[in-house]
Amino acid sequence: MRLSLDRLKKLEGLERELKVRFQNHNLLNLALIHRSYSRETPKALSLDNQRLEFLGDAIINLVVSEHIYKKYPQFEEGKLSKIKAVVVSGQVLSQVARKLGVGDYLLLGRGEEESKGREKSSLLADSLEAVTGAVYLDGGYEKTRKFVLKHLSEDLKKVAKSEEGEDYKSILQEYIQKRYKTLPFYEVIGEEGPPHQRRFTVRVRVKKKILGIGKGSRKQEAEQKSAKEALKLLRS
Repeated sequence: MRLSLDRLKKLEGLERELKVRFQNHNLLNLALIHRSYSRETPKALSLDNQRLEFLGDAIINLVVSEHIYKKYPQFEEGKLSKIKAVVVSGQVLSQVARKLGVGDYLLLGRGEEESKGREKSSLLADSLEAVTGAVYLDGGYEKTRKFVLKHLSEDLKKVAKSEEGEDYKSILQEYIQKRYKTLPFYEVIGEEGPPHQRRFTVRVRVKKKILGIGKGSRKQEAEQKSAKEALKLLRS
């Protein structure tokens, strides 16, 4: 797929955000082609980012697993698994993608464009995985390892430090499913502060019963804190 000069310049702008340089810009462009665009655009030649997404998912898991294995020798397998599960989750990856502005560079079909696909968490997380796959094919493992850790280091530190990687949401979900045969529901009930210093208030409930409320600089952090409060209540 031959890139126009305008598209190439736009991709170079994304490179600056990603802090990585591509030798083959077609790989980066492919990582940003959603299947909806491919289906509607004959020139796309049925190409989309799904295969790169598959590759990138595996690489992110490997990089994060290797990093926490070496960084935290005091943690047993269970704690390492919990840390990894949070850091490689769609929610964290979509937040990183938003921060990098990946959504602005996606090629979407008309339907996805109209349904605000650029803002969808699942689509953004998938795109970041695809970009990671493209980085790997373009520059190899070491370049990709640095790329992944550069953009996930903050979350890795926070999750490992916060209760040594305890994933209260997963624990609460398992507890609620066993006891009540349903799932907990999280909802944002407050947002304050400027865009770069947002504070979120989240509550978790089962049906109509509120079990816990938490606050944090990210929705995920607030959800984890509300889940922790819920577990305290239920266990008492």
